[in-house]
Amino acid sequence: MFGIDRHAARSTFTAVLVVLLLYVIYLIRFTLFIFILALLFAYLLSPLVNLLDRLLPASRTRTPALALAYVIFVGLAVLFGIEIGTRVVEQANRMARDLPSRVATWVQTPGPSATFNEIKVKVVERARTEVGEWSTDLLSALPQAGMKFLSVASNLIYVVIIPILAFFFLKDGRAIREHLLDLVEDNPRRALLDDVLADVHLLLAHYMRALFLLSLSAFTAYTIFFKITGMPYGILLAAVGSLLEFIPMIGPLTASLTILLIALVAQSHLLAVLIFLVAYRMFQDYILSPHLMERGVELHPLLVLFGVFAGAEVAGIAGTFLSVPVLALVRIIYIRIRKARLGSRMVASPTVKL
Repeated sequence: MFGIDRHAARSTFTAVLVVLLLYVIYLIRFTLFIFILALLFAYLLSPLVNLLDRLLPASRTRTPALALAYVIFVGLAVLFGIEIGTRVVEQANRMARDLPSRVATWVQTPGPSATFNEIKVKVVERARTEVGEWSTDLLSALPQAGMKFLSVASNLIYVVIIPILAFFFLKDGRAIREHLLDLVEDNPRRALLDDVLADVHLLLAHYMRALFLLSLSAFTAYTIFFKITGMPYGILLAAVGSLLEFIPMIGPLTASLTILLIALVAQSHLLAVLIFLVAYRMFQDYILSPHLMERGVELHPLLVLFGVFAGAEVAGIAGTFLSVPVLALVRIIYIRIRKARLGSRMVASPTVKL
């Protein structure tokens, strides 16, 4: 009708729907980010909940196991905050107080060559310029500091909302899955959605557990090494390094450069720190990480870097954290749809036996 090709019209309509969907996702990105964080937090607690569900007496619901898991989590969080958090804050204050004098001492200490001394002076001058510009920007922004503080304070409510949402994900996860499957009545599409949901479940479960274990491993290794070598601000640097493990590739690199810079300025076993960082990174990248992510994201490093930078432009730090899971989800959906189409073509055109 009207000389319009049906296939072209359908493709155009699908493209318009996809664009509208992406636009809606962009508009609600903050709310979506909160729900995604809650989902990832639920996957982080899921192994503990499953273990408690098996150990506790039989119950019709997972609520007792969930309640006990949250009690254990809150207890561990409070214990960690008392034992580690206070030391991190103390070392951060000490570093802010001592770092200027350490930098001045480092500048005045003669280097191995004149070229090194010139580079050192240029670096310090550049740092002073940056600090001066930052101070000017800070003073100009002081009138808005009150509004910024209120904004941050209002966002603290999400610290409570995320665990509540995670509770419902853990409690009603199976029911949510069945409800999603009931939305699709066509058997082939229902099977496709079932396969996609199963793959996504395995991906997120393995990815979050692997990230948590990698972060814990980094914190433990950094703490032990810094304690042995007497590295200043050891707990603080270990905490920063473990948190940056959640940002793919860029995070560990940033942590290593920060640790090396502190070791250089503090004149504290720079060569030993460099050897340790290289050795630990090789151990993590070639032994620990492949073992923990044996069913992992399977993405090329260049694609991971692209995702990290693109995520940073779209959603800042949150985008860098979610970049790898999002890319892996897109890959899973693409592979499943391609397999489903190939299977339907083989059924539609069976091989003729002679």
